[in-house]
Amino acid sequence: MGKTLNAIQTSVADALIDIGAVVFTPHAPVTFKSGIRSPVYVDNRRLPFWPQHWITVIDGFQSLIALRGILFNVIAGIEAAGIPHSAALGYAMRMPSVFVRKQPKEHGMRSQIEGGDVRGQRVLLIEDLVTTGGSSLAGVDALRAAGAIVEHCLCITSYGFPEAQAAFDAAGVRLHVLAPFSEIALQASRRGLFGEAELAVLEAWSRDPHGWLTPESGPASSQEES
Repeated sequence: MGKTLNAIQTSVADALIDIGAVVFTPHAPVTFKSGIRSPVYVDNRRLPFWPQHWITVIDGFQSLIALRGILFNVIAGIEAAGIPHSAALGYAMRMPSVFVRKQPKEHGMRSQIEGGDVRGQRVLLIEDLVTTGGSSLAGVDALRAAGAIVEHCLCITSYGFPEAQAAFDAAGVRLHVLAPFSEIALQASRRGLFGEAELAVLEAWSRDPHGWLTPESGPASSQEES
């Protein structure tokens, strides 16, 4: 019997927490490419260093694909953070995979889609994390320009910003999230990693991510976003 959506979300959220991928830094907020300042970030780039937890994520992708009945012929990952997960999923499912450059190469064949011809193929896009959706949807545009059919995007986690969902809806792409940040925060709270004060900061940020800023916030670091 396949996993339920709740079971998938919980197992992936726990895996990310276990490997220290969830970092709460309200006094040194991360600044996303969009300019959003955040008191927390999820670093999914840690996953390949923790293979047993990475397996949980790849298995979660397969379970979610089955649960949602997603049909595809090729898997694609966005440069750079999405590539390990798309390649691992392709290997696990014995499916062809490609990766999408942010920009076409300036030499050689000047390709933006690497690995194979996607013309007429139904492509499933894989991302590690979605914030505003800009990078992911740029990849969708590149795939469609190459002749691919792209209707679904799977990501490990998303911060759940309404603007991201609106952007995917406008592009005609359905976004599927293994572990929404709300689920990660819930599991972290249950495990004692987030107390009432931390949850209050996260709730304030979720209500107004563009305007959020604490008086104590120090210099911001940056995080690549999708």
